[in-house]
Amino acid sequence: MELLHYGESNMGLVRKNNEDYWGEIPELNLFICCDGMGGHAAGEVASRRTVEEIQRLVMDNQEMVRAFIELGEKSGHSKHDIGKMLEQAVQSACIKVYLEAQQDDTKRGMGTTCDVLLITPETGFIAHVGDSRVYLERQGKIHQLTEDHSLMNELIKRGKYTPEEFEKTPFYEHRNALTRAVGVYESIEVDLFDFSVLPGDSFLMCSDGMSHYLNQFNMAQVMQNEKPEDIIKEFIEISRNGGGHDNITGILVRIPIASDAAEIVIARAAEINLSLEVLHHIPLFQHLDYRELVRIHNLTSVRSYTQDELIVKEGEEGREFFVILRGKIRLEKAGTAFKVLQDRDHFGEMALVDKSPRSASAIATVPTRVLVIQRRDFYNIVRHEPAIAVKLLWSFVQELTKRLRMTTSELSTALVAEEVSDLVEEEPGEGDEE
Repeated sequence: MELLHYGESNMGLVRKNNEDYWGEIPELNLFICCDGMGGHAAGEVASRRTVEEIQRLVMDNQEMVRAFIELGEKSGHSKHDIGKMLEQAVQSACIKVYLEAQQDDTKRGMGTTCDVLLITPETGFIAHVGDSRVYLERQGKIHQLTEDHSLMNELIKRGKYTPEEFEKTPFYEHRNALTRAVGVYESIEVDLFDFSVLPGDSFLMCSDGMSHYLNQFNMAQVMQNEKPEDIIKEFIEISRNGGGHDNITGILVRIPIASDAAEIVIARAAEINLSLEVLHHIPLFQHLDYRELVRIHNLTSVRSYTQDELIVKEGEEGREFFVILRGKIRLEKAGTAFKVLQDRDHFGEMALVDKSPRSASAIATVPTRVLVIQRRDFYNIVRHEPAIAVKLLWSFVQELTKRLRMTTSELSTALVAEEVSDLVEEEPGEGDEE
């Protein structure tokens, strides 16, 4: 798998030294972008040490990486194994930078942001700390895949302020202060996730000296260039023309489309886009942003069912949530059909949080493809992704409240109907004696 890629770092117009540092191992499809902090030469030391340590540890595990690139999970290594290795690499760099700072008072408090990107034929991996960013350009649309670990973003994310309110607070002056950085402490919490990749995908890794000057419009325009080198040089020029207040670093990585694989790519892209779109329109996932939706999509598997094939059986313990991509499904209770579901419909969401038996059977009435989420995978993401967990649980509460209101309304209607029926029976009919 040969990628197109180019990276460059520029001092900018204000700084007197460059504390950004980037690195790569092209033969392993690995790219690293760091933005150091600490003043004097300390930030430059932190970013360089981090890149070098991550490169060293990944090279120590190159056999596993090469096997996964060639065979995927058939290699005997899982996506979890790759992700864990990247996390350990960042943690190892964190310890190295921290210990060096403890041994030299002039480097105390030094640290760095860190983004690591590893691309395999079907899966991408990102390890992220700080406010440097990774963007995905797919079919003309730009998506930010990482979330800034900055004071401003953390307070807004927790609901303390809106972006407009935050600008009027005393904290605004320190809006870019990092809440996480490699090397400031002996260990660090790393945002780690994997996602499906497609030929034609482009990834931009950049320090905040570049991302500060980028927006959806200028990114979409510049990304149309064919050469990664032209893209990065133009982004650097945009950043310098905008003020160049910080060091500017960018890496562009593009997965080329083989001429004989265009149809396969289009079909796979259509299915991934359809899956994301369908998930986004389900009430349970409606509050998730693109990055979070990708995390949910990673939990899913696609299953195909033939006509009249049983999908779930009434009375069995529910363990899975189903979303229909294409097809039709008949729901039956005690052998009697009562509802037909089709494209974009879903069923079984309570199985994600409850072990109760299925209340109905589900049978494919035509050839049908569905997305499936297992309860154990749902539990894992709720445990390890607090921000996603809050949104999912809030959606659950809203859905349960809606169902409770519907049930209450139906009961009220039934009670009124019963009272009217009783009154009619009590009134004397025509010809009855009073």
